[in-house]
Amino acid sequence: MQRFLKRHLSVTLLCDQSWCEMKTVYSLLKPYLKRKDLQRTEVQIGKEIHLSRELEIQDTVPIDIRTREDAEAIKLLNMLHMIPRLEAGECVREFPVFGVQEGVFVMGVIDELMYNQKGELVLNELKTRKHNSMPSSAQDKVNCFQAGLYKLLFDGLVRGEVKKDHVLNHLKLRSTQVLGARVQAHAKSIGVQVTTFEEMLDALLITVSCSDLPCVDLLQLEYYHQGSSGPIGNRVAPFDEAQLRAELQGYLAYWTGQREPKGVDIEEAWKCRSCLYERTCEWRKNRLQVSDQQTAHASSCS
Repeated sequence: MQRFLKRHLSVTLLCDQSWCEMKTVYSLLKPYLKRKDLQRTEVQIGKEIHLSRELEIQDTVPIDIRTREDAEAIKLLNMLHMIPRLEAGECVREFPVFGVQEGVFVMGVIDELMYNQKGELVLNELKTRKHNSMPSSAQDKVNCFQAGLYKLLFDGLVRGEVKKDHVLNHLKLRSTQVLGARVQAHAKSIGVQVTTFEEMLDALLITVSCSDLPCVDLLQLEYYHQGSSGPIGNRVAPFDEAQLRAELQGYLAYWTGQREPKGVDIEEAWKCRSCLYERTCEWRKNRLQVSDQQTAHASSCS
């Protein structure tokens, strides 16, 4: 994290890492290629679909921000605005979550939270696909990991496990920073009277931990076809907390400097065919050399 000047990790980054760790590292070493990848048509269509879904139930309000504290305060205000709506049984979308996992601050945004007919709180993750079919088991595994990580973060918030110092110290934010006039005005419009970032953070943490919100009961993946703008299918994602935490601990070990990065195993080498960094990946080159040596050795022994 020090090498790449990161104060926190995003859920999206950790999901990329679960697909291929070397690809994640190269995306940070060669950000120009990452930016090029994000301009792909299917990526842009996916963003448009997510935005249109969000705008179905909530409006966007432009607010002038001047400091990092202003920017983070907006996220907290969005949460403060959505919590009572969710408590009232309404569906909310683009709900920010954050917390400390294995000593690392992790942030993300849940696509959708809603209650089903059984009264269970459902975390629904929308995935758009270029192909009109359900994803491969490898991609589905990544999506299940993402939904499970969101549940960990959301549950930690409603249980009161996230502390003020976690946010201030990990993100290096100034507690006494006075919020911008536009931010304060927007806070007041939704019934929140605050002046500093610390007051905003206190308001959010007290509200979420004292709310009637339960922990997430059910994880659901919703697959949507980009071409026809129609649904492909839904899948209930399994949740095994012990297994998820073990997997997360393994990924975070790289970021905390406990080990070197690893690429995919030889059984998943097919992932390399669609990778931007295939030609320059040292992990792939080394694996090919080992494979060639093993083949040559087998031939000489026969």
